[in-house]
Amino acid sequence: MRKVLAHFRKNDPKIYFYLKTDPEIERLKPKDRKDYFSRLCVDIIFQQISGKAGDAILARFRSLFPKKRISAKRLLSLEEPKIRAAGISPQKLKYLKSLAEHFCEKKIRTEDFDKMTDEEVIAELVRIKGIGRWTAEMFLMSTLGRENVFSSGDLGLRKGLMKVYGFGEYPPEKKVEKITSVWAPYKTYGCLALWRSNDMAD
Repeated sequence: MRKVLAHFRKNDPKIYFYLKTDPEIERLKPKDRKDYFSRLCVDIIFQQISGKAGDAILARFRSLFPKKRISAKRLLSLEEPKIRAAGISPQKLKYLKSLAEHFCEKKIRTEDFDKMTDEEVIAELVRIKGIGRWTAEMFLMSTLGRENVFSSGDLGLRKGLMKVYGFGEYPPEKKVEKITSVWAPYKTYGCLALWRSNDMAD
């Protein structure tokens, strides 16, 4: 983490401020491969809804599984009304089932993810119905622990950029690229700082 802090102290003091004052921001760590399915389910559930709503739906969804451990095999065996009663929309139910089928039928090369580049992982994931670039980028950051990812389509990051850099509206992509390019090779930490900024008072 020292290298990360030193990098931002030198290259972007605004981001450095949030990183140095937030003890919860720690070094990114890849999660165990056995958790890939459940974490992708979480990413799908949280698509286009608030964190509070997502937490509530996820809690009900987890309760459908023994010991609250989400599994592809169990998901495919559940009756759809039970899943819908947890607050899962019909569209997301299709996405979750598609994901479960890919895992059960071994159509996704999760065993190779640690050897793949970020773009290769994204290309593998977006083949699954309901997983777009945003979901794949969240997976890269939160599950694979990739340190150099920026998700331009994330609303929270957009809000954070406007707040931290004082923009009245979201800046052009070239401006965003100019700002985030100096974060490399630690763009994900820049994202963590922007998300954190949204939670802090002005």
